[in-house]
Amino acid sequence: GGTSGIGKAAAIKLAQKKACLTIIARNRNKAERVRQQIIEKTGNPHVDFLIADLSRMEDIKHVAKKLRDTKKTIDVLINNAGALFNERKETIEGFEQTFATDLLGVFYLTELLKDCFPSTGGRIVNVSSGGMYTQGIDVDDLQNQVPPYAGAKAYARAKRGIVILTRLWAHQMRHLNVTVHSMHPGWVDTPGIETALPGFHSLINSVLRTPDQGADTIVWLAASNEAGESTGRFWLDRRPHETVLFPKTGESEQARQRLWEKLNR
Repeated sequence: GGTSGIGKAAAIKLAQKKACLTIIARNRNKAERVRQQIIEKTGNPHVDFLIADLSRMEDIKHVAKKLRDTKKTIDVLINNAGALFNERKETIEGFEQTFATDLLGVFYLTELLKDCFPSTGGRIVNVSSGGMYTQGIDVDDLQNQVPPYAGAKAYARAKRGIVILTRLWAHQMRHLNVTVHSMHPGWVDTPGIETALPGFHSLINSVLRTPDQGADTIVWLAASNEAGESTGRFWLDRRPHETVLFPKTGESEQARQRLWEKLNR
């Protein structure tokens, strides 16, 4: 998710810190154009990309294999790819596209790469959304089959799922010295929000953050010493925040385990 919006801003900031970057993107021409822009802006030549549609599990399997075959280690994995769709559609593999892109794809890529981190420790940064505060996870309707379909609701549920996975991975990966955090970038003026939620965009346009501002905590979680001292937290503006604000949007331990089992299946 590094070719536009928050992801591109984060990629530029990380390149300025001399990171060696691999961006996963759907469109080869756009990926090459962004790669050149990052190199020219930062002077860091260590930027490459791989092509995959992260809503397709077969693509994820192939790109994970390429990463495993070509990279000695992965120090930081940033799961930023995501989309909000206003109509319910299914991918060619039969998954509802919001679920596939924003939750199942993140789960699958991370699971395939979780043994690629160095023994000295690695980090996973999962980009969620403040929208997740409005929804709990519905383990019995992960693919949003119960009508009526609402894109913002499906998106919020998936982003709630990302926060739940963060806690589960944090517990599971302690012995691997991998820290796992999720974060909310704030409401950011990106092409995605303007396209998917034009009414919301026009209503709050004057107070939206820039992509650079939205990317700040992503980069901080990836690079700072302080962020490596804890795991399993949800962050906004470099500060940990609660994950539940409204009644009935939290989940039980049983729901967490059922989510894990369903994603595995």
